[in-house]
Amino acid sequence: MQSTRLRSSYRIAMLVLLAVLFLAVNLFSNVIFRSAKIDLTQSELFTLSQGTENILKKIDEPITLKFFYSERLANEYPQIRTYAGRVRDLLQEIRDRSNGKVKLEVIDPEPYSSDEDLAMSLGLKGARTTEGDIIYFGLVGTNLVDGIEQIPFFATERQQYLEYDVTRLIQNLNRPNKPVLGIVTNLPMDTGSGGLMEAMRGQSKPYMIYEELRDRFEINFLEQNFVKVPKDVDVLLIAHPRKLNDTTLYAIDQFVMRGGRILAAVDPHSEVSLTQGSDGQPVKGYTEASDLGPLLADWGVNFDKSHIIGDRELAMQVATGLDARRQTSDYVLWLSVPKSNLDPKDIVTANVDQLNLATVGELSPTKDATTHFTPLIWSSKDSEVYDLDYVKSGPTPDALLEGFKPSDERHVIAARISGPIKSAFAAAPELGQGEDKSKRSDSHDVPPPYLAQTEHDANIIVIADSDLFDDRFWVQTQDYDGQRVAKPIADNAKFILSAIDNLMGSDDLISLRARERGDRPFIVVDDLRREADRHFLAEQQRLTASIQDTEQRLTALQTHTSSGEQSSAQEQDEAAKFRADLLQSRKALREVQRNLRRNIDQLATRVRFINVALMPILVAFAALGLAIFRHRRRKARAAKGI
Repeated sequence: MQSTRLRSSYRIAMLVLLAVLFLAVNLFSNVIFRSAKIDLTQSELFTLSQGTENILKKIDEPITLKFFYSERLANEYPQIRTYAGRVRDLLQEIRDRSNGKVKLEVIDPEPYSSDEDLAMSLGLKGARTTEGDIIYFGLVGTNLVDGIEQIPFFATERQQYLEYDVTRLIQNLNRPNKPVLGIVTNLPMDTGSGGLMEAMRGQSKPYMIYEELRDRFEINFLEQNFVKVPKDVDVLLIAHPRKLNDTTLYAIDQFVMRGGRILAAVDPHSEVSLTQGSDGQPVKGYTEASDLGPLLADWGVNFDKSHIIGDRELAMQVATGLDARRQTSDYVLWLSVPKSNLDPKDIVTANVDQLNLATVGELSPTKDATTHFTPLIWSSKDSEVYDLDYVKSGPTPDALLEGFKPSDERHVIAARISGPIKSAFAAAPELGQGEDKSKRSDSHDVPPPYLAQTEHDANIIVIADSDLFDDRFWVQTQDYDGQRVAKPIADNAKFILSAIDNLMGSDDLISLRARERGDRPFIVVDDLRREADRHFLAEQQRLTASIQDTEQRLTALQTHTSSGEQSSAQEQDEAAKFRADLLQSRKALREVQRNLRRNIDQLATRVRFINVALMPILVAFAALGLAIFRHRRRKARAAKGI
């Protein structure tokens, strides 16, 4: 009896010790393995980028991050709650990897509290709930010299840019002066399509790419008539300028000779320049086409403004509305360029997933060039070179597809130019040569001394398109209490910012824009749809024409009969035949429409079967096999026992 009571006491003591050990192990793990994690995602979405690591190592003075999150109010909104966990994890990891240089404060601003007043005073924007409460979900960073940076609200639409946004905030606080970006452009980047008139009325909507540039760099707009590039300009962005005079071209030429780096966007047909403002007209002084005179050829680049590239494989889907059964069509002049058509070895394009471009030109290397021409973006082989005048005549998407004749070669849309360059000028032009002096930005400026060749290898990126700056091609915007928030649908801004960062000599932030979007495109489905469109388009057009012709002939017969004239037996038979042909053609057209989705529906059925039924079937077979194996083994043992 006593031994039984003793064994019972041992068991109870053992259970208590196990419970204490369990709690101790958990507490120990939380302290020792606090930052340990395993990222099993294919693209390592939850691993801190090397660029962030580098920036954290370069922090000189302590930085304080204040994370404002209305946790109690946000619990009713799963999407915000889930995203907030990801934001908190990222901020904690940044704090842990910063060697004490980054301090993190998490603040829950309850309604009508002093913390809510602090959030408002620091410039954070809240999201109002249906009950009227305000959810704060933003970040404020400060340094020791009164510098302050904010992310007013962590919009879920920008999840793919989370690490970039936070790291950029930290870098801006750690850098006393932003790098200077000079811009030469005839695009209304800072005002939007409404131009100066809407800007004067306070209604301007700058390009979202310009907003990104302004946040990242110190912007110096250069009038398109200058004699030298200011010394503080690190990189020059030349985006679809008007025709530049010799003095300005010489200033750009000598900027390159002295090691200046350039991102140039030229265009044979700029649709963004033709965008109408609120008055129904393009911005005053717009330019439809652009180039850089003798500079491109001097850099080793051929650019023909009379040609435009169309691509059937990369064509965007556009709404047509011409047929109730078929609302969209492939538009070969607007290109959705995938990762496979971008240079994976160049740091600027290696992390870009998709670019949306329109009416692009073609670049090619010149013969006997001293530079190295490296393609960054190119078309597919299923492409055609169109004459500019034909494109300007306004052919429909279907007309472009009907007459499409693929060239079976890839055409370069953007390229990096590197290596030694000789000046395009034999000497400095006389001041005012080819120039309207009344428009010169500063009459006291003098051209820089002449250099015949580059002091170091040049670094230039050229793209034959200006429409990549246009918001409608790459971003959707939403208003949060008067603040525009960008929801990217393509990586146009990523490409521009990565190119400028690279030309600035800063590689740290580039990798942060490499995060793949959570919504991956259905490539197989898109290929099936595109192939179905090509296969059945001609048949659909033939049947539609046949239906229209039959309807016209039938209407003519009915009109003849309704006029009072007696129809003959032959006419009656012909009318009956027309009706039968009409019914047959409509039936065939419906079958063509069904065929357009047949392969896609079959693929959906197979995927649904794999997701829903295949795994239970495999488990059932495995269980059945295991049961048979165990039954045979027991039977064999029983036989041996006999």
